[in-house]
Amino acid sequence: MTKLSVNVNKIATLRNARGGDVPNLVAMSKDIEKFGAQGITIHPRPDERHIRYQDAYDLKKVVTTELNIEGNPIKKFIDLVLEVKPEQVTLVPDAVDAITSNAGWDTVANKAFLQEVITEFKRNNIRTSIFVDPVLKMVEGAKETGTDRIELYTEEFATEYDKGNTAAVKSYTYASVLANELNLGVNAGHDLSLKNIKFFKDEVPNVLEVSIGHALIAESLYMGIETVITSYLQKLS
Repeated sequence: MTKLSVNVNKIATLRNARGGDVPNLVAMSKDIEKFGAQGITIHPRPDERHIRYQDAYDLKKVVTTELNIEGNPIKKFIDLVLEVKPEQVTLVPDAVDAITSNAGWDTVANKAFLQEVITEFKRNNIRTSIFVDPVLKMVEGAKETGTDRIELYTEEFATEYDKGNTAAVKSYTYASVLANELNLGVNAGHDLSLKNIKFFKDEVPNVLEVSIGHALIAESLYMGIETVITSYLQKLS
């Protein structure tokens, strides 16, 4: 079964909108686990506009499944990860002012930098994953960095799927097959939803984990978060 890690950034966004502690991020994350999710993902950004750095410390104390921290490996982020020691860190090449992630790493051009960062995380027994586009050259480059896994950036698939272009999944299929041949684990995330997740899972082999936030929280406004998580788990089984 492909594991479901729920990205709780949007819960933090809602909390921050009123400046208080409603909804409580820790309580919500514990409930999300109780409803069956197999991981919690957070993506703190330097301006802390949704996830605050303190949230990482608070969640580490209570998450009983798997804590995944995503972000651009600037010094502040690296220090946070080394202090919190989540089960997984996912490296994303975000610009400081990015609204959301919008590209994978050029693993060839950034090979030396990624090797250095990944070596430090692995020295601290933190599983590493790096965000990549479904491009075979970038998957091969990822292998050279020493990472444990890649996370396939799925926005293009989701956009094309909405247009009826199901063939857009093929590049992800090929990328996953190659990654497995190279003994790289495969995660996936970005714009995956109840509408497209089963098709993606059926067409892309050996995906270990999907990280889903925006769509899952939006769907929960209509269906309730417990029902939505159950629906994802059914489609991923």
